[in-house]
Amino acid sequence: MHADLLFTGGPVLTPEGRTATAVAVTGDRVTAVGGDEVRELAGPRTEVVELAGRLLLPGFQDAHVHPVPAGLELTQCDLTGAKTAAESVAAVRAYADAHPEREWITGGGWSMEAFEGGTPAKELLDAVVPDRPVYLPNRDHHGAWVNSRALELAGVTRDTPDPADGRIERDASGEPSGTLQEGAMHLVGRLTPAATPGDRLAALLHAQRHLHSLGITAWQDALVGDFLGMDDPAGAYLAAARDGSLTARVVGALWWDRGRGAEQIPELVERRQALSHGRFRAGTVKLMLDGVAENGTAALLDPYLDRCGCATANRGTSFLAPGQLPKYVTELDALGFQCHFHALGDRAVRDALDAIEAARGANGPSDTRPHLAHLQVVHPDDVPRFAALGATANIQPLWAAHEPQMDELTIPFLGPERAGWQYPFGALLRSGARLAAGSDWPVSSSDPLEGIHVAVNRVVPGGTGPVFLPGERIALAEAFTAYTAGSAYVNHLDDTGAVRVGALADLVLLDRDPFAGPPEEIAETRVARTYVGGARVYAAEGA
Repeated sequence: MHADLLFTGGPVLTPEGRTATAVAVTGDRVTAVGGDEVRELAGPRTEVVELAGRLLLPGFQDAHVHPVPAGLELTQCDLTGAKTAAESVAAVRAYADAHPEREWITGGGWSMEAFEGGTPAKELLDAVVPDRPVYLPNRDHHGAWVNSRALELAGVTRDTPDPADGRIERDASGEPSGTLQEGAMHLVGRLTPAATPGDRLAALLHAQRHLHSLGITAWQDALVGDFLGMDDPAGAYLAAARDGSLTARVVGALWWDRGRGAEQIPELVERRQALSHGRFRAGTVKLMLDGVAENGTAALLDPYLDRCGCATANRGTSFLAPGQLPKYVTELDALGFQCHFHALGDRAVRDALDAIEAARGANGPSDTRPHLAHLQVVHPDDVPRFAALGATANIQPLWAAHEPQMDELTIPFLGPERAGWQYPFGALLRSGARLAAGSDWPVSSSDPLEGIHVAVNRVVPGGTGPVFLPGERIALAEAFTAYTAGSAYVNHLDDTGAVRVGALADLVLLDRDPFAGPPEEIAETRVARTYVGGARVYAAEGA
């Protein structure tokens, strides 16, 4: 039988390494992997792609991403390119001036390091948008910048108490200063205009085109539900799955409402059944255990330090009671749900592992494949527990480098010992843990090759050092595996993630072979073509 699609002229990255030079695809499956002999499968209707030394590998899979909010933000006030407070304010002014019809100014993506202490003031926004409310989450979506008009509409004053799961930043006199942390975001976010179903579908398809252009063929959406004013993307996924416009393979992580308990589990069972259709499945539950280190809400075993290096009374925030978490996870595991934990601090990581251990003890071995995302601070005693419990380490490699947010807002408040426990990719691999990888886009770049660059170098693309914890660097092949087979495992997409006979032909062709160049040039690699099930979903100009 002749192949429909034939790649030849290698190299091809297979589970055995870069040993093959040709791949044949028939229908949606890989039907041959080898050398020159595969050319014999070419027929008069076979499309032949000459690799010409460019690397062919399995499609990338993002194990933790938020495409619909990312797509929406790209069409709103996008601050991701602003490096300073002045640039951020100028971008808000330009957007507000260009959109006088907008009742609210929304969008986001500002960087904490652009503002003193990471907490921008409302007066900066008041100066450029005095008459309309402004609500702008930062790039990690754990804090929001608002103006006085937004606070007024929300009724937030000096007398408003902090919610249990958040904090209103205040000035010296006790007045709200303009930054809302974690659950306090909802005080204003609940008032922002909701996107229409059409808006959400357009945002999903826009994001899908972008992700395909980066070689991403599948992903896990890390928040399917309503959260702090963010729109539920479930309807968009279901619509795209039904009309065939969803070309990626997607797993939806159903949001665990942290204000409720086990009474929501029957609802999650119903949503799993209602939302699973075609290329979209919703068999995962997302449990957010803590916040982020930069604003002091990542849950730590020992207190944060102050600017003088002295211990404070703050150990961060646990959004779910550790005493209840094992019960929730045990019940979810028994119902066949995968648990996807947001766990940044070492206390959150330990709580998640303890909950998985409880579920294993109660239910026995299962194939639910729990995974812990972010893993900024991991106590060394907990590193070997990942392999022992079968918990996957879901890493976001781009964050494992020296940059202002790390050097100015994190390391000083962790202290030298804990700062050395950050993003322990190498230690996890050496302990036998399985790595998956993702971006958390729009929190950071969705480009897997940039993440791979940092995983290998522990330096940001284009940076020259110093290397951030060099002992935690991993090899290029290991980084590729995390973004392919590792994330495919987490997504229960067992017939993807590897170039082998019988696998689905989800493939990406790069513009070069990054194994043949120096590690510091990995991020310069670009995607030439992306295929899902043998169908081309992206091609760069001239590729």
